[in-house]
Amino acid sequence: MLELYFKYPRVLRRLRRGALGKEMDCIAAHFSAFGYKRGSAKIYISQLARFSEFAARHAGAATIGQEVIDRFMRSLRTGAPRIAAQTAITHARRLAPDRFSTPLRHTAPDPNGSLLAEYLDHLRHVRGLEPKTCEGLLLAARRILAWYHGHVPDQPLAAMTGEHVLAVVQHLLSLSTNDYTRASTTSYARTFLHFLRWSDLNSQDLARFVPRTAHWRLAHLPPRLSWEDVRRAIDAIDVTTPSGVRDRAILLLLATTGLRNKELRSLEL
Repeated sequence: MLELYFKYPRVLRRLRRGALGKEMDCIAAHFSAFGYKRGSAKIYISQLARFSEFAARHAGAATIGQEVIDRFMRSLRTGAPRIAAQTAITHARRLAPDRFSTPLRHTAPDPNGSLLAEYLDHLRHVRGLEPKTCEGLLLAARRILAWYHGHVPDQPLAAMTGEHVLAVVQHLLSLSTNDYTRASTTSYARTFLHFLRWSDLNSQDLARFVPRTAHWRLAHLPPRLSWEDVRRAIDAIDVTTPSGVRDRAILLLLATTGLRNKELRSLEL
């Protein structure tokens, strides 16, 4: 499962070394199943690989004790890597308790874990979506479930109504910052609500209550640039260097012919 996040063989071999080498694929699968962002998962896995190599040097074949964890944490100088490493090690202790001599304190399991795992399986094997696409869909589903259980406690998903959908979508849209993310948010919510009906968790077509969000590509760009602005941009280029001559030629071609980016890059002498 490490191949979901890394592709170079040398990196994969390095990740599978160390005291936790045999558990790294299981940990990567855990991050994917629970909808962690790709960037966050890669940070956690990278920090865990550093800890795994550190533990192999200091713990050897024995189980990893708390003193090894403390020494590794003290070796991290800045706050951000330390926080990421602490989170990654916590996941490792939960998923591979036999590798640690000090057991992790019991925490309550995620009440939505099994449902989200079924949803991920549906997205991958029924819908045929790529892991990158599944990340946003899982995050939206997790937020919907958190809102619903927080505002309608002790009620099953079968009791969800259109009124609840409108309220949760309003909440999700309040977390969005632009039209693109708003359109994605409503689309992701619609997909999850379709899944609830497909899996017989709710008998209603709740997706029809999700409002449509207008989104026009490139709407943030100005309709046109005046020729004076174009001229100033071209004249600002230093043509005393080969790269400057090249850049000026590129801008002149774009400004006078209307070539697209791909067409320009395909030009040959």
